[in-house]
Amino acid sequence: MERDQAAAPRALRRRATSAEQVLWNELRGRRLDGLKFRRQHPLGPFIVDFCCVEHRLIVELDGDVHDSQRDYDDARTKYLAAISYRVIRFTNDEVANDLDKILTSIRHETTNHSRK
Repeated sequence: MERDQAAAPRALRRRATSAEQVLWNELRGRRLDGLKFRRQHPLGPFIVDFCCVEHRLIVELDGDVHDSQRDYDDARTKYLAAISYRVIRFTNDEVANDLDKILTSIRHETTNHSRK
């Protein structure tokens, strides 16, 4: 990745929301069932919140801003599906109030879908 292309993901990592920090703490370093996740990972024209390349799974956290950009999010999800990635979404509130449910959902997605 060229230097300019690496700048945007790096800036997003520095400005992570508290929900992103909490979830990243559970995913980083293969802490969740040995799964390797990348944070603020570029895919095509987009940067996704969390990506498990091995299972072609993207985890997105949606804050309040996502209520006003549903069309953008839908187009983004369609693009990612077209390149064979599955996207699962959670709200920041879900991270704060039911982290175990999120981790269970991620496990389910990685164990019940074949690796590509």
